[in-house]
Amino acid sequence: MTTPQPRANVAEIPPYVAGKPPTVRPGMTSYKLSSNENPYPPLPGVIAAVQAGVVAMNRYPDMGATMLYDALAEKFDVPVGHLSVATGSVGLIYQLVQAFCDPGDEVVFAWRSFEAYPIAVTAAGATSVRVPVLADGRHDLDAMADAITDRTKIVLVCTPNNPTGPAVTQSELDAFLARVPSHVLVVVDEAYVEFVRMDDPVDGLATYRRHENVVLTRTFSKAYGLAGFRVGYAVGPDPIAAALRAVSLPFGVSTVAQLAAVESLARQEELLERVEALVAERTRVVNGLRDAGWDVPEAQGNFVWFELGDRTADFAAAADEAGIVVRPFAGEGARVSIGEVEANDRLLQVAAAFR
Repeated sequence: MTTPQPRANVAEIPPYVAGKPPTVRPGMTSYKLSSNENPYPPLPGVIAAVQAGVVAMNRYPDMGATMLYDALAEKFDVPVGHLSVATGSVGLIYQLVQAFCDPGDEVVFAWRSFEAYPIAVTAAGATSVRVPVLADGRHDLDAMADAITDRTKIVLVCTPNNPTGPAVTQSELDAFLARVPSHVLVVVDEAYVEFVRMDDPVDGLATYRRHENVVLTRTFSKAYGLAGFRVGYAVGPDPIAAALRAVSLPFGVSTVAQLAAVESLARQEELLERVEALVAERTRVVNGLRDAGWDVPEAQGNFVWFELGDRTADFAAAADEAGIVVRPFAGEGARVSIGEVEANDRLLQVAAAFR
């Protein structure tokens, strides 16, 4: 007897491995450092906006997300027609591949990078072209440009790169874009853009304004602390943004998520003070790790990367024993989010003992 069968590529989709919750240990506060979440609770004003929206949960959200589009357009001085919102920046990545790739088309990206990339590509029936990162965790943009063929439809540039940490400079991105054919879509994934502190940082908005084939993807999950509400936005030329909106899930961004995002934009200065505190903690952690003998890559997101190879599982187990859960990538390394001060202190203790 025959039964319904999914497309063959569905069986090839790699699973997304979410960060584990912390192990409950009696007498010890455990910390989750596995998902790059903002450790600060929501601002009171954001909570009030969400509570006001909850009373209308029997109604569908504004499918046009009008208030959010208007707020984003004003904040970044871009036309509303150049915007698209979705369920986090990962939702936008899925939509971009769906909108621009036919089965067999190629999508080029660094590896290791954001683990949702090959999932989105495979789900669309497209082909992943993975270009190894350099020894210091940076994108090898020259090799990525060399990897572009007549089948390439999209190139994904994750900056800062998740999970390794380094960010691309504007000079590097400009040189790369000069080599990319105009019909190839370049996605600059800026999920952690608010955490970047470096010379010659990428100016994503200025870059998109200069190129008809560049789109930015950003999120409210990290710096803004709205990971549970799933709100992301793309900024790109009108035809690209329109294509994203055409394939978007109707009513995908909930009413409370829209309200939280709008209120967060209004309170951006207050929220970014928290980002500065996290950046300061990141600097303290990186310096502490290097003082302990670790050669960690440049950290421009809200996390640090440990190149561990076959010791990865042992490191994750040692961290778990200390009441912190990290995100291991089997046989490669571990990504550890910057969290509460106590959690970061424990990480430094674990790392010093493990070294």
